[in-house]
Amino acid sequence: MRSTMMDVPLTVTSIMRYGTTTFRGKEVVTNTGEGVRRRTYAEVARRAARLANALRRLGVDGDQRVATFMWNNAEHLEAYLAVPSMGAVLHTLNIRLSPAQIGYIATHADDFVVIVDASLVPLLAEVLPHAPTIRHVIIAGTPAGEPVPGAGPLAGPGREVHGYEELLAAGPDSFGWPEVDEKSAASMCYTSGTTGHPKGVVYSHRSVYLHAMGPCLGNAFGFSERDRVLPVVPMFHVNSWGFPFSAVLCGATTIMPDRHMQPAAMVRLIESERPTVAAGVPTIWQGVLEHVRAHGGDVSSLRVVIAGGSAVPHSLMKAYDELGVTLVQAWGMTETSPLGSVAVPPAGVTGAEAWPYRDSAGRLFCTVQARLTGDGGAVLPQDGETVGEIEVRGPWVTGAYYKDDDPQKFHDGWLRTGDVGSIDEGGFIRISDRSKDVIKSGGEWISSVELENALMAHPDILEAAVIGVPDDKWGERPFAAVVVRDGADVLAEHLRDHLAASVPRWQLPERWAYIDEVPKTSVGKFSKRTMREAYANGEYKVIQVG
Repeated sequence: MRSTMMDVPLTVTSIMRYGTTTFRGKEVVTNTGEGVRRRTYAEVARRAARLANALRRLGVDGDQRVATFMWNNAEHLEAYLAVPSMGAVLHTLNIRLSPAQIGYIATHADDFVVIVDASLVPLLAEVLPHAPTIRHVIIAGTPAGEPVPGAGPLAGPGREVHGYEELLAAGPDSFGWPEVDEKSAASMCYTSGTTGHPKGVVYSHRSVYLHAMGPCLGNAFGFSERDRVLPVVPMFHVNSWGFPFSAVLCGATTIMPDRHMQPAAMVRLIESERPTVAAGVPTIWQGVLEHVRAHGGDVSSLRVVIAGGSAVPHSLMKAYDELGVTLVQAWGMTETSPLGSVAVPPAGVTGAEAWPYRDSAGRLFCTVQARLTGDGGAVLPQDGETVGEIEVRGPWVTGAYYKDDDPQKFHDGWLRTGDVGSIDEGGFIRISDRSKDVIKSGGEWISSVELENALMAHPDILEAAVIGVPDDKWGERPFAAVVVRDGADVLAEHLRDHLAASVPRWQLPERWAYIDEVPKTSVGKFSKRTMREAYANGEYKVIQVG
């Protein structure tokens, strides 16, 4: 028997149509550094139609890739809506990679057009020699008719430069949005390339739509039209965790920080625009916390702050509790769109009993399945104690990479995440480490994440990162690099004693270093690869303790 239900496709177009009509008066607020500019959802829809008309005139008549090289702002949201809805593919380029790496990604994706923020024109000029497929550059962020300083090098043989506002002004407010296949490509992002070249993940209209509904679930973040959502996570990183699509879908006001993500600017924006939800990597929220502690600031409008990209220190969550703000960590990756789980405790679990759940990677979304595997791919029990590699599958999980075969990453229809941990009967994931970061010492495993979290619970430590380094006796031992709070003076011996209160003594690092900042990847994660290279090159002043 077949159902009697209509076969109506789930598309970005339907998100746009619903959100910008039902909630036409809601706003996109963009920080300018000196104030804000406001644009209603209805106006965003009209401008998205004008952008689609402009792209059509430039030759985007199929599934060509339209890249963006932009901050989080209203124009970027217009591209988010227009490009997939016209049947093309949105490709967000990570501005924090090297020009050669960005060029490799743009060429691999076969980008045809790139929309660039005026402030990023000098950086794009360094990229274009590595990106021969780009035929059109559209510069956003300046008033119509005004020249952009430094834009000259963007033009070249076979490549034209256009003004965003001029292109929009030349077209009508409506566009004949096609009926696209929900399984066709809507957008694409590339992994951060911690090993080898970055790899492309292509999201379908269906996966984007379903993923956009995830944050609206009560068991997740409960986005609704009563919210004001501040996505600090860059729109060039996994579609800003899908939150711009979710905000439009549910009618939440969207507050965009643009390039102004320094702690002081973030606190001013929170005080003036009163967001109820915000999202970003833990280092962002550590910076905001330090600013509030040092200079004051009212962040009480936030009912929830979502952090992900790396494990959230227990101490950071406790500090936000003291501010009256709930900091929730979520887990996922580019390959999972990215939301895979969210650390909201089960109903009725409060106080001290809630911390094991809040400290976990979270409970799996209803659409995401997970399993544990061990040696030889054997499936392990999900009893909350057995540890193995986490594998996932689901309607917003990729089953392949774009133009790149990587059979080691996929196993019998499951995505191998590279994360090591356990899963309990309630679907809560507890990640011990990345498989490439776990430390094997004398045949026993040491979790770098556990050591880092314990170190960052010390009141004088701002950041801490732990890697495995060669050891003649044990094969590998932990090396801890710490960033000390301004004005503090704490000995490595004291930090080792601090760890001993919660970590078995055989896991305590003997090698320590004080550093100014933990190196980060382009998306704000600790760069363990950079640390390993620095250690191997003798760049750390290593202190031996114990």
